[in-house]
Amino acid sequence: MKLYQNEISSATSRVRIALALKGLTAETLPVTILGEDAESRQAGYRSVNPQGLVPALLTDSGVLITQSLAIVEYLDELHPEPPLLPDTTEGRALARSIALAIAAEIHALLPPRIGLHLKTAFQADADAIAAWSRHWVGEGMAAMETMIAGRRQGAFAIGDRAGIADIFLFPQAISTRRMGFDLALWPNIAEIVDRLEAIPAFQENAPAPRR
Repeated sequence: MKLYQNEISSATSRVRIALALKGLTAETLPVTILGEDAESRQAGYRSVNPQGLVPALLTDSGVLITQSLAIVEYLDELHPEPPLLPDTTEGRALARSIALAIAAEIHALLPPRIGLHLKTAFQADADAIAAWSRHWVGEGMAAMETMIAGRRQGAFAIGDRAGIADIFLFPQAISTRRMGFDLALWPNIAEIVDRLEAIPAFQENAPAPRR
């Protein structure tokens, strides 16, 4: 397998965590994502992934899979142990709802291409872009805390086994903390993240800080 990735990308971090939990390896192909000249915006990478996003996984059979949730679930089906989804139908639906709330409702508003568009289309400066990001992160994490607190039964987001919900929560929480938020604002999230940071698959594959 080949993984098109960028180390600062929280979406990439999700896939790297899943690979580590499964004990799998993939050849990594770095793709730059910052700035107008980023490789992710160029025709070469767009011929691989027309969306110009990371991560993208090229399987051993030559099929390209995009979108981190699809990749993580592919890995889970390909190598069922340890399972990344809960045992029950409702538990699996809840795990996916948390993952999608992070990927589609929080993270989707934050990538470099969003900041670049705010700059070029609306003349937003760095402070305005940072304020945009902080607004959506703060609102989204507060919603996550409420979702998790109301249904949590166990050490992690869902139950006593780290899984897909945690794989999506962890990179977002690490990035949120680096933005200057105190995770103590969201006690359940803070407690879960503390536990996840003690697991090498999570700790070693957190998104890298932006330089």
